[in-house]
Amino acid sequence: MERRIIAGPCVIESAELLDTVAGRLVEINRRLGVEIIFKASFDKANRTSIHSYRGVGMEKGLTMLADIRSKWGLRLLTDIHESWQAAPVGEVVDVIQIPAFLCRQTDLLTAAARTGKTVNIKKAQFLSGADMRYPYEKAREAGAREVWLTERGNTFGYNNLVVDFRNIPDMLQIAPTVIMDCTHSVQRPGAAGGKTGGNREFVPAMALAAKAFGANGYFFEVHPDPDHALSDGPNMLKLDDLEGVIKTLL
Repeated sequence: MERRIIAGPCVIESAELLDTVAGRLVEINRRLGVEIIFKASFDKANRTSIHSYRGVGMEKGLTMLADIRSKWGLRLLTDIHESWQAAPVGEVVDVIQIPAFLCRQTDLLTAAARTGKTVNIKKAQFLSGADMRYPYEKAREAGAREVWLTERGNTFGYNNLVVDFRNIPDMLQIAPTVIMDCTHSVQRPGAAGGKTGGNREFVPAMALAAKAFGANGYFFEVHPDPDHALSDGPNMLKLDDLEGVIKTLL
């Protein structure tokens, strides 16, 4: 089974940021003999506050992602929030991601599936691993050839997430590829005064624990300066630390 590694900034902030991260991913790929899929969102439609930065929008964002593919040769992943976005996004990226809050949205899943691209469905914070059989079946029955499932923690109260790593083997009974979202799982949703907090120091341990439970993919949001990132900074991994974390997994 091929090991899937996904990394990139939470949201597109600038072409310069994308270029910096992509260049580093290419270096890591070459040194470690892996393939990291480049991830960035053109729109963060579920920010805590209406005043939070959302991104550059779909049209500009897809152009910037296409430029990354052309310059660096990386495969691409981005997320969609509405069904009509699936077709144009599918023209540019290799993997369409369904956000956790939206993983039960039938029209969104089927639209992504019909593009023919790989569909990565993030497990909702309110579902068990076994519950992900139904989103998976929706995508497969709508025509998706390859569907991945991603663990990102569960909410058991306010402003915190807890990872039940038993979800990973449970989801491996459903899908052949189960990815651990090592950075969103250390979020503290809404816990930072109108924005999401987090504990990035736990990211390496999350990855290793997921490996012990059989995960065959890993998702890392990374940034050269996460303390000044425009989205998800507290839980993003520092770009300089990514290679060391991947080495521990290999």
